[in-house]
Amino acid sequence: PDCGLAVETVFKDAGKGTEQSPEKINEAFAATDIETVAQKIILNGNVQLTTDQRKAMREKRFKEVVQTIAQNAINPQTKAPHPPQRIENAIQEAGIHVDPQQSAEAQMEGIVAALKPIIPISFEKLKIAIKVPAVHAGRVYSSLKNYALKKEQWQNDGSLIGVVEIPAGLKIELMNELNHLTHGDVETKIIEE
Repeated sequence: PDCGLAVETVFKDAGKGTEQSPEKINEAFAATDIETVAQKIILNGNVQLTTDQRKAMREKRFKEVVQTIAQNAINPQTKAPHPPQRIENAIQEAGIHVDPQQSAEAQMEGIVAALKPIIPISFEKLKIAIKVPAVHAGRVYSSLKNYALKKEQWQNDGSLIGVVEIPAGLKIELMNELNHLTHGDVETKIIEE
């Protein structure tokens, strides 16, 4: 039967092309038909990765963790985000192991707890009021939709007043984007809660 497998064989040693005996297959899987065996392997088996694949996955997850922290965390003493290089150095100094099998979000709490003795770090959100003249309002409004736009108010003259809530680490990115879109013709104010 065609079950979509490249090869419908269970190997004892795939590198040598040695097939496993039906008795051993039945002993391991309580079945000998390839569809049942393949399903059990897929659902319950472990995928063997090469060293290069594991290293690439680890590096990718490490970069995701660093990026997530850089975007969402700040130094509570200066209220500025930590540069990614500082976060990388702190992770290495703390001896933190980033698990390539777990999502960055799932590991965040443990990683941040381990970083706190090394660098001052906190996750804060900022509410920023933004006022844009009518000439730039359309472009800015489209851009603000990428952030958590909490309030929007269009003025009679076509200008836009909006409030966004962002992770504190994204403040500089937002300000740069607003200044770029308006050529500096924008007013912003952090709203204290």
